[in-house]
Amino acid sequence: MTIAKPRQCFFLLLSSLLIIAGGCATLPNVAEHIEETPSARQPRQIVSSKGLLSPRKSQAIMERLQQSVGPTDILGRHTVVVESVTESPLTKGNKVTLLADGEATYAAMFQALEKAQDHINLESYIIEDDEIGRQFADLLLKKQAEGVQVHLLYDSVGSMYTPAAFFQRLRDGGVQVVEFNPINPMEARGEWRLDQRDHRKILLVDGKVAIIGGINISKVYSSNPFHRKQNEEAPIHWRDTDVQIEGPAVAEFQKLFFATWLKQKGPRVSDRNYFPELKEKGEALVRVVSSTPGETNRIPFVVYVSAISFAEHSIHLTNSYFIPDDQILKALTDAARRGVDVKIILPGATDSRLALYVQRQHYSELLHAGVKIYEHDTSLLHAKTAVIDQVWSTVGSTNLDYLSLLSNDEVNAVILSREFAVEMEEMFVRDLADSRQIEWEEWKKRPLFPRVREWFVNLFVRWL
Repeated sequence: MTIAKPRQCFFLLLSSLLIIAGGCATLPNVAEHIEETPSARQPRQIVSSKGLLSPRKSQAIMERLQQSVGPTDILGRHTVVVESVTESPLTKGNKVTLLADGEATYAAMFQALEKAQDHINLESYIIEDDEIGRQFADLLLKKQAEGVQVHLLYDSVGSMYTPAAFFQRLRDGGVQVVEFNPINPMEARGEWRLDQRDHRKILLVDGKVAIIGGINISKVYSSNPFHRKQNEEAPIHWRDTDVQIEGPAVAEFQKLFFATWLKQKGPRVSDRNYFPELKEKGEALVRVVSSTPGETNRIPFVVYVSAISFAEHSIHLTNSYFIPDDQILKALTDAARRGVDVKIILPGATDSRLALYVQRQHYSELLHAGVKIYEHDTSLLHAKTAVIDQVWSTVGSTNLDYLSLLSNDEVNAVILSREFAVEMEEMFVRDLADSRQIEWEEWKKRPLFPRVREWFVNLFVRWL
């Protein structure tokens, strides 16, 4: 593989942006989805380790969960709306472990990798040739030498500064490696679109353990490939979140991995036990929510807008690149006006100054409606999480910006669990303590220059 030079990458990026602008891609109208979904329609049956549960058992599980919290349509109407746009089932019997920041996530990943006996599937937007990247490479090669088949998917743009020799070493050791949507159009496996990226971060071990979230394989957790030099020192701590999942939901992540592998025309996989019998490990209900370039339903977007729309008590949202469309803005402001406690933690320091300007362009509308906004100043915030009505949580790779919502391969886990939601709330409170609240009275008195700057940058919102 030939690594493109920075100038070539900039030219290709510019070309891609023109493609995006000309394509006029749009997000689905979630209000129409909600209106067209019959109110009397019942949620589909839940999947357990032994297969599909009966309608009676499925309903009983949802009713017990509903009784653990206050009244909320997040477990009823919202669930039905989501199921109108996805075939991904709601699975029971999952153990979900919250992993805050890179240290905890990498420790969990290395532990899972060491225990691998059959196969390892790793998919990441960024894999860097730094201290962390080399630790992963060494361990993957070690497991491959022990007879564990390793498959690796990495994004061409996200990993553009990683030397070809890094991946060739893995190939030479027997690891099957696929580059997602190569930068070089001569190497494209189908239609070439630089804007369509694989932004997912998934580790799957033996088909029994999945670790997903926002953390890349990088010493700094992740960074913008166009603003980063190889092995550049991290100027600030990166704040991110992953989850480890064990139980029936792991099979859904496995299906996603292999669907991408096949679409990218990866080499034929060897016969392994990719879908073992999965025992129930915990009490959480989990649905895997994903999006793929070219699809029109953009499931994570529908999930977010619908969940916010049906919230009745609280919406506690953390997002690293907050460039919302009109539907997300309306859902958030409507929720605040009907008395929902809406709090949003956003970056105060970022690797994308332009994204920060666009983010702030929306503060006035949100603050005026009663949304509480906080900027996280002690770390570079990269997490993409939410907890709603103390029972519905999501952790994943989806940012609330146009590239993520319209163009990227993304994946989130939606977790229905009172116990896990409590953990999410506790993490949110810790992040609030490291954040500065934006006060409406102070914000509306800002000088003219930042207002004009934010307005101007917002003209190019779909390119950020």
